[in-house]
Amino acid sequence: MTLLITWPESGPATVLRRTCDPSAVAAALAPAGVRYERWPVRDDVPTGAGPEAVLTAYRTEVDRLTAEEGFATVDVVALHPDGTPGWRDRAKAAREKFLAEHTHDDDDEVRFFVAGAGVFYLHVNGEVHAVHCEKGDLLGVPRGTTHWFDMGTEPSFTAIRFFHQEDGWIGTFTGSDIASRFPSFDEIHAARPGRAA
Repeated sequence: MTLLITWPESGPATVLRRTCDPSAVAAALAPAGVRYERWPVRDDVPTGAGPEAVLTAYRTEVDRLTAEEGFATVDVVALHPDGTPGWRDRAKAAREKFLAEHTHDDDDEVRFFVAGAGVFYLHVNGEVHAVHCEKGDLLGVPRGTTHWFDMGTEPSFTAIRFFHQEDGWIGTFTGSDIASRFPSFDEIHAARPGRAA
């Protein structure tokens, strides 16, 4: 279930918005040019499915979005606990890469969550929007939007990524410490509606 929490950029003491309603999430993010959609969930795609199986399962949706937006590259990224030596270190390094506020000057950041969850934090117009995305959520962050991403201390997600540029992910970091002042993925994930205590 998607969860959107909005705070003033000054900090998380005041909640300006908290909603799980997909239409309310889309309406709240639209003024910033953020694309939010819910796609049908393919329950026959196992968590450990390879990129080809994931793309085949979502071929109709991927082809539609690629045609609409003119994406040059589509791939699949996955990070799940696998018990192999060094997994925690690899997961920590992957998480830290995205935790600092940054922009993408040459491309949008578009992700569809096939499995698992992550939180995109969008810093726009004096507010911070935390968008907790789960299976079935597509989020498109426009180029130039200040944001960061948290996958948590125990990352577990599979996502389809869409790029206009062949180079893929290139971030320009702002140098701000704003990300450290807001609740983490772990805090938001644990407090989302419908979660067993």
